[in-house]
Amino acid sequence: MQFRTQIPIPVNSNLIDYNSSIVSLGSCFAVNIGQKLDYFKFRNTVNPFGILFHPAAIEKFICFAVDNKQFTEADIFFHNERWHSFDAHSDLSHTEKGVLLKRLNDAVKISSTKLAEATHIIITLGTAWVYRKIESNMIVANCHKVPQKKFIKELLPASLIKESLQNSIALLKSLNKNSNITFTVSPVRHIKDGFIENQWSKSNLITALHETLKENSNCSYFPSYEIMMDELRDYRFYAEDMIHPNKTAIDYIWERFTQAAIAPQAYQTMKQADTIQKGLQHRPFNPDSAGHAEFMAKINTEIAAIKDKYPHITF
Repeated sequence: MQFRTQIPIPVNSNLIDYNSSIVSLGSCFAVNIGQKLDYFKFRNTVNPFGILFHPAAIEKFICFAVDNKQFTEADIFFHNERWHSFDAHSDLSHTEKGVLLKRLNDAVKISSTKLAEATHIIITLGTAWVYRKIESNMIVANCHKVPQKKFIKELLPASLIKESLQNSIALLKSLNKNSNITFTVSPVRHIKDGFIENQWSKSNLITALHETLKENSNCSYFPSYEIMMDELRDYRFYAEDMIHPNKTAIDYIWERFTQAAIAPQAYQTMKQADTIQKGLQHRPFNPDSAGHAEFMAKINTEIAAIKDKYPHITF
């Protein structure tokens, strides 16, 4: 897909290939990019604590990974028949506290290892709006449907966002000084905050990010939000809720990300992975036919060829 006006995106000097190790953190769009990286069989880890929407939650998560935090019963709470952590998404919540604690501590352990090994870290910021728990004065990552009267809603100013981003970068570099960090702002609009409030929030994120990038030459910016707003400025690129980018938009932004961040020598393997994935998703009319057996033999040969080159790839 080509548009008359395209936002110029500098090519990253440290490109992703099939020997790279990637960690994707942050808002919903981190999941979209992560799913694409997974589909094309890059070595990728996405949001071990679940979706994290704002920079303070991401900073706290990185701090846990660097410090190898051990979660205890004091760090979790019971609400609506499930155990939760205010620092993690509800995807980790469970009816048994022991299961939740294991999930949290396993995620910390995995995150510490993956971040230390990562060649590339992609951080997607979703919103500058946060909720502060009145009782503890703590900014939470997720409210878990606890009554809103127990929180104060705040908009993080650009100055505090910048401070949080600087802290995150310093923490990541203390764990892995050679990692390449790319920031982006999610194109998903947080309309529940209000139309004007959403723009205010995104503006604070973008201002803070660019101020931070001026002081960190080893970090880069990918304009997913700007691509959605300026290149795809039409509701035909939105899902039915008119908030989230639809498949066409995600595919287009992924194409632009590929041009900016993925090494050309990886393109052929991506094409092979795509062919295999489509073949594996194919549902035959007759699974026992000779034609289908021949088709699967061809797919298995292609899988073996990729695995011979990159043993870590599995389908």
